[in-house]
Formats: sequence, C-alpha cells, structure tokens
Amino acid sequence: MSVGVFLAVLFAALLHATWNALVKISADRLVLLAVLKIATTVVAVVSLPFVTMPPTEAWPYIAASVVIHTAYFLFLTIAYRFGDLSQVYPLSRGVAPLIVAGLAVFVLGETLGPQALVALLLISFGIMSMIFSGKGAAGQPKAVAAALATGCFIAGYTVADGAGARLSGDAQSYLMWLNVLNGIPIILIAAVRRPGTLVPQLRLVWKAGALSAIVSLLAYWIVLWASTQAPVALVAAVREVSMVFAVIFGVVFLKEKLELRKMLSIFVTLSGIVLLRASK
Repeated sequence: MSVGVFLAVLFAALLHATWNALVKISADRLVLLAVLKIATTVVAVVSLPFVTMPPTEAWPYIAASVVIHTAYFLFLTIAYRFGDLSQVYPLSRGVAPLIVAGLAVFVLGETLGPQALVALLLISFGIMSMIFSGKGAAGQPKAVAAALATGCFIAGYTVADGAGARLSGDAQSYLMWLNVLNGIPIILIAAVRRPGTLVPQLRLVWKAGALSAIVSLLAYWIVLWASTQAPVALVAAVREVSMVFAVIFGVVFLKEKLELRKMLSIFVTLSGIVLLRASK
C-alpha cells in the first residue's frame, strides 16, 4: 500500500467516525439515517450524467451491497440504542477486518504476508478489546450482539463493493449507481416505522443528516478508490483506525469515560497500523 493510499484511508477513517458520532447523538437515529440516505441518493442521481454505467458483471455486487447495507444500518441503530459509541463502534469495526481477510482470500483471491497478517490481528484485537472496558459485554449484551452482527455486515459489503468497484474500473461510477439504489430501503423502512412523525422529525434533523451524508459519501468514495489500488483486506484494516477517532469523540463530546484499558486498546491498534504500514 502506497503512502498516498494509506493517508487517504486514514482520512476516510476520520470522516467515518464523524458521521457515526452524529448518528449516535441524534434523538431519532432511524430518521437521521433516512435523511442521510435521501441526501446521498439526491447527490448520486444528480451525478449520474457525469459518470459511466457500471458493466453488467458489476450489478450483482451492487444488488448484494444494497441488501447488506440495509441490514448494516438497521443493526447499527439497534446497537447504538443499547450501547456507548466508544464500545459499539470499536466492536463492530474490529471484527470486520478479520472476516474481510478471510472473504478476500476466497472471493478476491488476495493473500497477505506474515507481517501484514500479524498487523491485521493486532488491529482487530486492539479494537475488539474495547468491550472489556466500562460496562463491557456483561453490561451491554444486546449492544454487543448487535455490534457483532453489524461487523459481519460491514465485512460483507466491504468485500462486495471492493469486487464491484474493481470490475467497474471506476470507483466513482460504482459508488454513485450504488447510492441511487442504496437509500430506497432505509427511506421506506423509516416511512413505515414513523408514519405520523417522519416529516416533522425530518425538519428537526435535516442539517445533521445532510452533513452526515456528505461526510459518509466522501469517506466511502475514498475507501472504494483505495480498494482498487491496494488489497481490500489491508484497506479495511487501516480504515478501522476510525476507532481511535470514535473514542476521542465519545470522550470529548459525549462525556464517555476514558479508562486505562481503552488507552491500552488504542495503543495495540495503533501498533498494528504502524506494523501494517511497514509491511511489504
């Protein structure tokens, strides 16, 4: 992975942690996600005249990604309902690189060297060790279960979109066509679950939702582009430094506790990031 790709993915990690923090602090997370998807859908539709149509072989990956993304967003809202940002976010993101690495071998034919594999294990272990701080798994079993499910869906759409973007040959084209379809399920679910309050709630959260949309769209475009330049498993692992940003946001803005065990988890994760960058 080149220095440019590495730094770009780190920036995407910061952006990803930012919009997750916005979702966490929202009074109605489902409505905020609906606003996010409405905004990204509008941006995608407006962009269509300026991008090419993905090839036929990429469309099954787009369809699969829409389904997986919908499940991801639903489980993310459930996890945040029961758990802290600094616990739910690290756990869901931490399990994903391990699953991505396994899927990438069978789906994408990628291989990792010993040093990169050790780095990936350090990153995932450091992230997932967050559940042993604070309330931990015993105090938030529902949050842990939902976060683990969310991590599985993250791995699923990461591999699907990595493969789809490579087949498209154009990350921007793939992303825009994906987002044309990706928002429809969440918008419909929000309309069904909030039949009498959706429109009033939209007025309350549209600013945060629009900001989240811009940030998430940019973050994922960077990740898709990086997936065409470097192994998907490594991109997924580097992106998870977003955990560090999420913990900082949780402590500074949400007044969550920063314990010694969280600090050790951050240290292990960053050690893995440094080792990954040094690997060939």
